Amino acid sequence: MANTHPFVRELWGLNWVFAHNGQIKSVKKRKLVFYKPVGETDSEYAFCWLLDQIRIKFPNRPFSYTKLHQFIAFLIKDLNKIGTFNVLLGNGQYLYAHCSTHLWWLTRKAPFGKASLIDANLQVDFQRHTTPKDIVTVVATQPLTYDEQWNIMDPGELRILENGDFLDV
Repeated sequence: MANTHPFVRELWGLNWVFAHNGQIKSVKKRKLVFYKPVGETDSEYAFCWLLDQIRIKFPNRPFSYTKLHQFIAFLIKDLNKIGTFNVLLGNGQYLYAHCSTHLWWLTRKAPFGKASLIDANLQVDFQRHTTPKDIVTVVATQPLTYDEQWNIMDPGELRILENGDFLDV
């Protein structure tokens, strides 16, 4: 269980969640200050390092998130230089999605329809599980359904979501 994604840590009274696909073994050479891994994965170590760096630069929750977004983008691109770093990082308000090699997304908005899963004989009627105001964006390393239009991210691309929709940053 200690090595299982997603990993969760607290910063500024918010739960930060992290999931990673890839390998960044040399990340363990970087010093950790506040956060320590419970397991042995390079993923959890990278998450602890990310939160350390954020906490050092922003000891208190920032009033404006523009500088935080820029700093997180800088850190993610830095980690991407030392390995494969397909990553999702979220704090309950924002979700950062970075593509190192392969990441796909789709956004569902009203009117919601049905979708069929690729790896199971199952169809989901999203109209039964959503409201007309909902915006739902799904990010995955491969498309999960075969009857919806999935979008592939470019290597090195970072997208930030708020309330299910992408921000223009």
